[in-house]
Amino acid sequence: MALQAASLVASSFSIPKEGKCGAAFKDSSLFGFSLSEHVKADFTSSALRCKGGFNRRNGAVRAQTMATTTPAVNMSAPERKKTLRKGSVVITGASSGLGLATAKALAESGKWDVIMACRDFLKAERAAKAAGMPKENYTIMHLDLASLDSVRQFVDSFRRSGRPLDALVCNAAVYQPTANEPAFTAEGFELSVGTNHLGHFLLSRLLLEDLNKSDYPSRRLIIVGSITGNTNTLAGNVPPKANLGDMRGLAGGLNGLNSSAMVDGGNFDGAKAYKDSKVCNMLTMQEFHRRFHEETGITFASLYPGCIATTGLFREHIPLFRILFPPFQKYITKGYVSEEESGKRLAQVVSDPSLTKSGVYWSWNKASASFENQLSQEASDPEKARKVWEISEKLVGLA
Repeated sequence: MALQAASLVASSFSIPKEGKCGAAFKDSSLFGFSLSEHVKADFTSSALRCKGGFNRRNGAVRAQTMATTTPAVNMSAPERKKTLRKGSVVITGASSGLGLATAKALAESGKWDVIMACRDFLKAERAAKAAGMPKENYTIMHLDLASLDSVRQFVDSFRRSGRPLDALVCNAAVYQPTANEPAFTAEGFELSVGTNHLGHFLLSRLLLEDLNKSDYPSRRLIIVGSITGNTNTLAGNVPPKANLGDMRGLAGGLNGLNSSAMVDGGNFDGAKAYKDSKVCNMLTMQEFHRRFHEETGITFASLYPGCIATTGLFREHIPLFRILFPPFQKYITKGYVSEEESGKRLAQVVSDPSLTKSGVYWSWNKASASFENQLSQEASDPEKARKVWEISEKLVGLA
């Protein structure tokens, strides 16, 4: 009966509403039952907010990305000395939801200086004050991941601040499940993949040098994944399923003009675009691990923190979803996770000495114990990871 109820709820929520705009969204899923060795009930959080600012004007031509040379990074790990200073962590999308909860958990520990990298400065400031975050432990800096120029400006500003970088958390995401037409980033990339993957890819590549220079004992680069991008779970098999195909759309620039706006070159589907972006995120984490962990000692990891069913980021979803989804998660699937708990889980991956293993996709069981989860075949394909990396380098101007 639980699975039947789940199917009914999923189908009810998947119907797009005509004339409704696309919206920003945090990691979401209605199902989290693993199809591997054990059946698990894991769920993703979701949220929608209108994001009309990125809609492409009619006839607009994709802006050309300014070519830059790949950063020359000396990857030989410097000698590490024990340091008693606080850690310094950058968290993208820290003005709400999982990002804010993580920023709060780390700031309140007293062991971290948190840089909240957010598109809306005032929103982030209000959110931090409302959450009661100690002012001396956080700083807000502007970052719009839907603009590669903004990413570069953020990196320049961060370096001018003189701060060390000990951990980077790539958390921010957009999701447009009800959009009939794609929206685009400043450079003309489809918005979901352009923001969730390409924006974070450039940010991570540029800040890798800063992470490697840090004298902090355990440096970490974390990219938030999604159960919806893993087709080895029931959540990942809810249509439309993630599938990068041969990546002809990504190679063509995702501009919707001379190439498809979808990674696989197919017709636009907002929900699939989000899931594809999360596959790219998880593949990118593994490629970072393969290329840089051994010589730098940096820990590269991804995670799924659970289903945050009551988050305010659901405010743009259909009313029926907002009413039914929290009790559905709490009482039927038992997959409910509070914002506070999910933030503590991500904070664990940032700072817990027991979670230093690199190349891992972390999840938590019902007792809130962390474990190494298994990625789907596509999300762990080393050849696809290499191809995503090489195409992405070209698109963001690093090759």
